[in-house]
Amino acid sequence: MSTAETANTHATTEGTAGKPPLDDVMLAMDVVDTLRRKERLVQRELDSGEREGALKERLRRIYSAQGIEVSDAVLDEGVRALEQDRFVYKPPPKSFATTLARIYVSRGAWGKWVLGGLAALAVVLVAWQLLVVAPRAALPERLTAMHAQVTALAEEPTADARADRLLAAGEQALRDGDTGAAETALEDMASLRRQLEADYSIRIVARPGERSGVWRVPEANPDARNYYLIVEAIGPRGQTLTVPITNEETGQTELVETWGLRVDKATFDSVAADKRDDGIIQADLVGRKPAGSLTPDYRLPTTGAAITDW
Repeated sequence: MSTAETANTHATTEGTAGKPPLDDVMLAMDVVDTLRRKERLVQRELDSGEREGALKERLRRIYSAQGIEVSDAVLDEGVRALEQDRFVYKPPPKSFATTLARIYVSRGAWGKWVLGGLAALAVVLVAWQLLVVAPRAALPERLTAMHAQVTALAEEPTADARADRLLAAGEQALRDGDTGAAETALEDMASLRRQLEADYSIRIVARPGERSGVWRVPEANPDARNYYLIVEAIGPRGQTLTVPITNEETGQTELVETWGLRVDKATFDSVAADKRDDGIIQADLVGRKPAGSLTPDYRLPTTGAAITDW
């Protein structure tokens, strides 16, 4: 329904003194709307220089076809309004205030993403505080506490001395502001504690299809042979444990389940003969590593040197 038709469904409202009635204003607005919808007609009429009356006559016929009578005054007002761009919305000029207003109006589109990003940032900050900042701040106390645990477990001077060296290294790193080195010292001390806590027997591997011993020719002396028994650590409940072993050929310490323990040739030959007898090694117990100690108590001659691959 056009603006004029809407206006005809309401009672005519008289304008204030000196102003046209509301119906005439609304009709003028409808004229402008009609002119805009008939833009090609307007352009043709105005560009050709035809008299304004011809244009108004055409508009009058358009309204007459809708059963609406429009006066010349209304048509004149509509034509003038079109030329003056009246009844046309003109957006406010760009400014900081209008930019803020547009951002605010469009908050429904971007607001949820901003809130989501802020929430994710908050989670990251909290995690950083709990997982990084707080543990680093507690490093001095953690080093001291770990040292106390290690020395309480240690049953031999070697373990005490190692714990003291690690504590001194960690404290020096803290004074230097090197938290990475301090954390490494703490981890090494925790590893030392685990070694002291471990309680296991060292037995020769005698399972079918697996080697019980190997020999190697050392690079430093090609005319010699080094003999090793393949052993494993068995816990109190009969479980195979993973333990740190330093490979004498590489100098690297590795966590392994089996390793080669260096023995003399006589011991090596004795174990080999025991296995050849019936496929079972009767004397398979090599030694025991009690809790509180770093060095196992061996039951056969050995240097304690080891290899981790063969």
